[in-house]
Amino acid sequence: MGNSYAGQLKSARFEETLHNSIEASLRSTSGDPQPIFTQLYLEPESYPGNMEGVKSKADMVLHGGEQPGHELMNDHSSNDLEELEDEDDSDSSSPPLPYLQAPAPDGCCTLDGFCQAGKDLRLVSIATESIEVPAGFKLVGAKSPSVPEHILVCAVDRRFLPDENGKNALLGFSGNCVGCGEKGFRYFTEFSNHINLKLSTQPKKQKHLKYYLVKNSQGALCKGPLICWKDSKTRQFTSSVSASKPSSSSSLSSKENGGTSAHSSSPFSLSDSPPTTTAQTSSVFFGSQDLGRDCSFLKPLVSTPGNKTLPIVPTALRVNGPTNGLNVDGRPPLLSPSQVSLGPQSQGYRTADLGDSPVSSAMNAGPPKKRHRSWHPSALVPVPPTAVPVPAIRPIVCSPGSVLAVSSPQPSVASVIQPQPVTVGETVIVPDNLLNSSGVRPVILIGHGTLPYFYGNVGDIVVSPLLVSCYKSSQLTDKTLETLGLSSSQLLSVETMILLTLQYLARLGSEQIPLREELEQIVLKAMLCCPGGPAISPSQLPWLARLEASVSGGSVQVVVTHNSLGEGISESLRSLSEGPQHQQCLPTYVVIICASKMSGNEFCVLVLGKYQARALGEGMLTTNEFLKEISYELITGKVSILASHFKTTSLGDNLDKQLVRYQRRRKGQVIQPFQGDVTDHIHSQEAASMSPPSDTEPLSKVFQIYPSQLSVARSLLSQVCSIADSGTQNLDLGRFCKVDFLILVPPSHILVHQTAQRIRQSGVLVDLGNEDAPTAHQKSDKYVVRLDADVHAKMEAFMKKVKQNPYTLFVLIHDNSHVDLTSALSGSVCHGELQGLADRVVNCQEVLDAMNLLVLQVSCFPYTLQTRQSRISIHNEVHWPSNESLQREQSPNELVYFGLRDYSRSLQWGVASPILRCDDAFEEMVHTLLERHPHLHSMVIRSYLLIQQYTEAMMALTSSPSLRDHITPETLAMVEDLINAPSREGSQGRGHMLLVRVPSLQLAMLARERLEDVRDKLGLQLCFAVLLGSPASELNLHRNFTSRLRVWRGYDSEDWVPHTYEDLEGLPCIVILTGKDPLGETFPRSLKYSDLRLIDSSYLTRTALEQEVGLACTYVPMGMVQEPKKAVAPRESDGEKATTSLNDGEELERPQSNDSAATRTSGSLLENGVSSSDIADSSQKPSTSTSQPEGAATSDMGTLTQGFKQECDSQGSQLPSSASKAPKAPPSLYTNSSSSSPSPSSSSTQRPSQSVQCSREFKPTRVSPRTVILSRAAYNLLAGESRSQLSSFSLLPHADVAWSSPLRPFITHNLQGAEQSMYYRQWTTARQHHADYEAPPVPHPRRLLLSGPPQVGKTGAYLQFLRILFRMLIRLLEVDVYDEEEEEEEGEDHWVTTPVNIQWPDIEEVRKLPFDPNLRDPKFRKASPVYSDKMPKCFKEGQTPAKRVTKSMRLSRFAAHNAFHHCEQCHQYCEAGPASQLSECTFHAFTFCSSMLGEEVQLQFVIPKAKEQHFVFGLQGCHLESMRLPLVSTKDSDLLKSPIFTPTTGRQEHGLLNIFHAMEGATHLHILVVKQFEMPQYRKYWPNHILLVLPAMFNNAGVGTARFMIKELSYHNLELERNRLEEQGVKRQDVWPFIVMMDDSCVLWNAHQSGDGSSTLTNVSLKTVLQHMENTPKISLYAMCGTRKWNSGLTHKSPSNPFSRCHLQNFVMLNVDLTQNVQYNLNRYDCEDVDFNLRVNSSGLLLCRFNNFCLMKKHIPVGGNKDYVIKPKLMKIENTSQISPSQYVCAPDSEQTLLDAPAQFLLERFLQSCSHRLFPKAVQNRNNPVLSIDSYLNLSPEISVCYISSRPHSTNLNHQGLAFSGLLLYLCDSFVVSGLLKKFRFLKGATLCVICQDRSSLRQTIVRLELEDEWQFRLRDEFQTANCSEDRPLYFLTGRHV
Repeated sequence: MGNSYAGQLKSARFEETLHNSIEASLRSTSGDPQPIFTQLYLEPESYPGNMEGVKSKADMVLHGGEQPGHELMNDHSSNDLEELEDEDDSDSSSPPLPYLQAPAPDGCCTLDGFCQAGKDLRLVSIATESIEVPAGFKLVGAKSPSVPEHILVCAVDRRFLPDENGKNALLGFSGNCVGCGEKGFRYFTEFSNHINLKLSTQPKKQKHLKYYLVKNSQGALCKGPLICWKDSKTRQFTSSVSASKPSSSSSLSSKENGGTSAHSSSPFSLSDSPPTTTAQTSSVFFGSQDLGRDCSFLKPLVSTPGNKTLPIVPTALRVNGPTNGLNVDGRPPLLSPSQVSLGPQSQGYRTADLGDSPVSSAMNAGPPKKRHRSWHPSALVPVPPTAVPVPAIRPIVCSPGSVLAVSSPQPSVASVIQPQPVTVGETVIVPDNLLNSSGVRPVILIGHGTLPYFYGNVGDIVVSPLLVSCYKSSQLTDKTLETLGLSSSQLLSVETMILLTLQYLARLGSEQIPLREELEQIVLKAMLCCPGGPAISPSQLPWLARLEASVSGGSVQVVVTHNSLGEGISESLRSLSEGPQHQQCLPTYVVIICASKMSGNEFCVLVLGKYQARALGEGMLTTNEFLKEISYELITGKVSILASHFKTTSLGDNLDKQLVRYQRRRKGQVIQPFQGDVTDHIHSQEAASMSPPSDTEPLSKVFQIYPSQLSVARSLLSQVCSIADSGTQNLDLGRFCKVDFLILVPPSHILVHQTAQRIRQSGVLVDLGNEDAPTAHQKSDKYVVRLDADVHAKMEAFMKKVKQNPYTLFVLIHDNSHVDLTSALSGSVCHGELQGLADRVVNCQEVLDAMNLLVLQVSCFPYTLQTRQSRISIHNEVHWPSNESLQREQSPNELVYFGLRDYSRSLQWGVASPILRCDDAFEEMVHTLLERHPHLHSMVIRSYLLIQQYTEAMMALTSSPSLRDHITPETLAMVEDLINAPSREGSQGRGHMLLVRVPSLQLAMLARERLEDVRDKLGLQLCFAVLLGSPASELNLHRNFTSRLRVWRGYDSEDWVPHTYEDLEGLPCIVILTGKDPLGETFPRSLKYSDLRLIDSSYLTRTALEQEVGLACTYVPMGMVQEPKKAVAPRESDGEKATTSLNDGEELERPQSNDSAATRTSGSLLENGVSSSDIADSSQKPSTSTSQPEGAATSDMGTLTQGFKQECDSQGSQLPSSASKAPKAPPSLYTNSSSSSPSPSSSSTQRPSQSVQCSREFKPTRVSPRTVILSRAAYNLLAGESRSQLSSFSLLPHADVAWSSPLRPFITHNLQGAEQSMYYRQWTTARQHHADYEAPPVPHPRRLLLSGPPQVGKTGAYLQFLRILFRMLIRLLEVDVYDEEEEEEEGEDHWVTTPVNIQWPDIEEVRKLPFDPNLRDPKFRKASPVYSDKMPKCFKEGQTPAKRVTKSMRLSRFAAHNAFHHCEQCHQYCEAGPASQLSECTFHAFTFCSSMLGEEVQLQFVIPKAKEQHFVFGLQGCHLESMRLPLVSTKDSDLLKSPIFTPTTGRQEHGLLNIFHAMEGATHLHILVVKQFEMPQYRKYWPNHILLVLPAMFNNAGVGTARFMIKELSYHNLELERNRLEEQGVKRQDVWPFIVMMDDSCVLWNAHQSGDGSSTLTNVSLKTVLQHMENTPKISLYAMCGTRKWNSGLTHKSPSNPFSRCHLQNFVMLNVDLTQNVQYNLNRYDCEDVDFNLRVNSSGLLLCRFNNFCLMKKHIPVGGNKDYVIKPKLMKIENTSQISPSQYVCAPDSEQTLLDAPAQFLLERFLQSCSHRLFPKAVQNRNNPVLSIDSYLNLSPEISVCYISSRPHSTNLNHQGLAFSGLLLYLCDSFVVSGLLKKFRFLKGATLCVICQDRSSLRQTIVRLELEDEWQFRLRDEFQTANCSEDRPLYFLTGRHV
């Protein structure tokens, strides 16, 4: 490569790594660099060109107004620039390294202008030759110092050259020789040798590759434009400024507002180059500066002939707030930091946002010195003659690049801005060597007022906008003030603000740093409690301020100046630089107040405390930036002093020598890995061959769904249903019959394996029918996709599948969706990670538009998804339920989730060794080291110290006990536990995992290498493993440990290796977890310690901090969660057990569970709410249901589909006998939560109750949560809840969001779930680089968010959701139909002629059939049997099951549907078109005279426009005359003649009223008969249906009324149509007399088709059935036709008789002409059809049932008359008891509770339940039935009824010799006479019941029928229904036969 680092890298290992990574990158075909040390070979993003005409725009943006007098800088000619370039190449302050050119190989050509192969390369020679240029290469000209007159032609890979847009090149080189054709030169050094450049200095491509070569018009090569290496920024983006004035007047954003943002629009984060100095070091951030790191001075740049010195500007404010055009002094401001947008923007990237760009930090080191020129060349800006020379700046020579270029906030804007005159008083010269002399890089916290300009060594100060928003309360909107309960009069004055700030700083501890949120809370409290505050005069302010500061004990000092803030800052900086003698009494904070009369009070805070200044400086870097900074420090060898410090032990010995000495002493022996002491040494071969004892029970993996997961899955499902039900047509669930999914996970190999493993274990692929059982195991991987470079191809394939399968519902699950939510526009390669991929994938237009795709975002830290611009509706969020919702007692061994809250709360337990700890001794050591090494980032120092601590702990426990006193007790205890646990009794060699979190990959690699090396030298190599846990790589475990894991698992396969952290269960190991964020990997139960000592004040957002602690969250036994020692609020926990009753399969009408062997029974265990758990009794064998080995889960799946069906249909029928004892495992061991080991030290079985033999001795009786060791900064924030400090939940929720207002209500710890989401949605906004920044205003309808705490089991929950979603879709395509065997006739009369396959009945044959009065339909099992000669003589025992039997059937294409069905074919049929609203219907009254009612009846028709053709209208189409009827003689294969009437109530959604498919789309007339009060509801759901509305008086009536009205109307209409058609010459008898009356629950029709002696039942349409019946010969002679009801027994058995005369119900074709004189009973609620059938038959009319057709009836649990609740008329509060049927009647005029229900309804219900009291002789007596005249009433199944008609000429049963046990006279008419009754014989003691409309008719009836002759009555035997008189009760009298 052009720039060699020879002599700079202190570690050969780094050099090698660096070399290899660059090599790999160069050889890779993609343009994207590889992740290791990325920042070395990516230059910063370039800036767009085109300076012309942009100035004014930039000025407006930057200055808030046009600035006159600016001139554009003249472009230099290329020659000038060339000279400039050459001048600047060498640098007096850094002499060039001597460069020794390797001698040319023997025999090579060394001629100038020729390559070593002797080929001419000079442009003049080869200009006209054809040169082959490979794709991706460019021809460029190189200059050789030995032949300056010639240009040498080279071919160079264009990726390593700046392109025409000025984009920067990759570092490194790749070139070919055009002379000899040799290819593949990877280093410019090597290439320069080959082309004989003969250089005296180090070869640099930037210096020696000068021009692009282009072809001229003749096609010859000639010299083209200059390659603008170092001016790629300067020349095209010279928006630079000579001086800048930080002002706090504009809206600034502090670190919390996004300082920790992981994304930045600055050149560094966009480009991945190491950060450069001033950028970081000075805190007002400009685009292209570069300061020498070691001298940290700026040298004035000589760039204009006038040789004026240019003042220097500090840089790093991340702000571009609006400013007003004038400063306080009335002149246009210079470009002040607050107006600077940070970081150049290139096309396609968004502009910088408030608080986004990297800002200075004490630690940000610049790039390697020799590279300065090529990294950040300086801007060339002429200095106006008015600028005041500042003599104080000594022109010390430094690396070039000392002028700081300001990047314009507009993407593609570049201009030159000239500085304005500066008055001397407003400048501050930063002293030289400030950092070196004082050991502190001061931080200036902007307060209120204008900061001065900074010149000189600006790299040693940091300007931070951290607290500035706290002083912005004047900018609050009225609305915000109102929300906060404030008025504008309550705003605080500047003076009060100053005093509050002082008070706050004075009470901060020495270990604390100021936090924006904390000060904001103080300001808000001050506003609320003392509105306006006391008026403080300018003269009072200084002494009040000093008074406030006096309480701080010297840590806060006040400096008051009268001219400008600059005076105070200068003074403080000077005293700081004067050396150590002054620094003993340095204050931590200096508050500088400028009490100027002109501008009022201004102030700022200078932070001088070493700890605080460093923490604030580092805290301004985003995670990416500080990781880059760390890499840079390691690569450039800046850490060498620190590394050499750690080469010796704490006792002063040479560490490596001691280790080698100890290694020799061991002589190849190692410490015994288990069942021995640390002092037991055995030979290494023997140790390696040792095998641990295997478990008596191998480790089995059980996937279970736990109550909380089930509850969350159901919540997700109901959310999906509510999207579908919202009426917005965003989701049409009715059309899907399959579910498919893809899971996107962050780029972690381990996470992919873990998720794929969960998918395998859950069996979800088999359940969804996506894979068959044998292949599901291998194919689970393709359902999980990492968000890395390959994601686009996989997503493309997925989206193709989505488009090709419109009837499959796809679910795209974006797991851990809070990771990397950068927008695709601002995404880049950041620290080796591609950013913005999630946005590209999840928010791409294809995904948003697909109607069959749901997006489910899953996150434990959803705050970044919950901003004002959120793409997810707040209604579509599902939050994990919390334990607080559980009021029930929990047994001490029941597992509960132990989360972040519990860790904070555990500090109140008062135990000796808390589980959340801060290692104070470690912090002290860090503190000392930080003071010694001010130039290094604190994480580097912490890491080196941590490595030393672990190293020495291992030595102390093995070779050097004397080191014990130098190790912190925490470290020693962890390492001791790690080494000794496997040797403990009964452990079987199992131990603990120790997790060490090291975010920087380089530091993590260093730690792994060092610890492994020390471990091996100490002979511990077989005791524990040291693993690097990097998202970018797979687990790499030594084969010795792998075989140990195999033994424990009982695996024989040699090729099994661990893929996930959970696979390491029980293995003693140190896992060094690296990567920017933890990505959601689950750790095994054996994880005992989580070491987070490196997580310090750089992690100051809620997500950053909580996700680190989240690594340790898990499930623990309830008994381990202690109550606090002092009184605190009741326990809260983020976990949950079932919050709903688990048997409530309501949504799906049955419980859901998954279908895999391991869960079949456990699913039903859960469904039945079994939650007992007995973890302590670990020797108890779990029931097989809950512990099937993994093998079963995979091998057995194919056989399970039936089991699943059965399980879903029966609620827990296979509950094991031992269910009550079945142990309950941690929620979803294999879902997200499985890491959660209740027992860090338990044996490594996955279920606490499963380790049988070993656990008895080894497992402690109590298992505890994992121990977390934190840095002081993190500990203070997490302990905040239990202390007075700010807690982590008050921090900015995520680095990608910003607070939307400077002040906001306090957030409290009990703000959870939906309320917390509301809070963040109101008070946070997405930053500019956030994926939601430009989200559409309306949230996406098909996007859901599942949030739950870390490791709680979210994966298991969403896999269960997929399963029950599929079950629901199948349920939508399935229907529960009644499946009840009909009671067969005994010795049936066969069809007389029994031909084989008769299609239609023969009228004569039907007449010969006897009528069968028996109620064979099973729905009448609870009704009274009708007496006949052939009825069964005895009652069947147990004939009435509690619940009617149903069977689930798949809907066919001929099914009838409810309102939830939508499809392309029938949407016009049931949905109103967009144009036709409800007003398109017309209302028509239809009046006719009813002979039965004896009065006129008015019915109302609601007729949609489209259906008017079925009616005849008169009077200009307004008056409805009749409904058109066809003719009997019409023959038309498509015509359906009979109008279909469906009476329906309470089922506007659930009734099967869409018969479009059942009718095969044929035209038909379908009329819904509804009650008046339900008409609006039915109109809403069925706008295209004709409604027949019953009069209001029938609102409470039963189905009898509807049938009566239908029949009366139809007969009346028949007469009208006969009259109308007769006038047209049609015979009266030719008008079609039939109507169809069909229930609203008829769903499917089937027909028997016989063939080959067997019969099959096939699905047919309603149209087929109806047309078949309508085509029956002599149809007009039949009174009623119908079909039988389906049951599963009919499937393979053809009916014995094709036709029968019997009862017809549910679906009846009724001849209204023949049945003119037989009416439905208007009053009936039940059995109205039986009553009607008996009367039709007794009138001598024919009923014919077509037995070849059968009808399926759907079980609809709602509506009909089922849900009629009987309640008291006057509700008394105390009367809550159930009303029993015996209370439905009472004695007349009694005081009994009167009921609010129709009299007829009460009577029927009373007779059903209490008839045994009325007819005691009839009970269970089939030989002596109750005689019922002219009516059939249900008197309960124990009492038979004999129906006799009183009409003359009627057909009745022969009752000769029959003695009746009772007589029932129900509303008898004049046909019943006393003579008729005298024909019947009654038993002695038979009873009578006479029912009449009122008391007088009751008496008249008794007299008229002369009943008192034979029956004895008593006064007390008179009753009435329990109605009040206005409800017209029915009266009845009972008597006994004498």
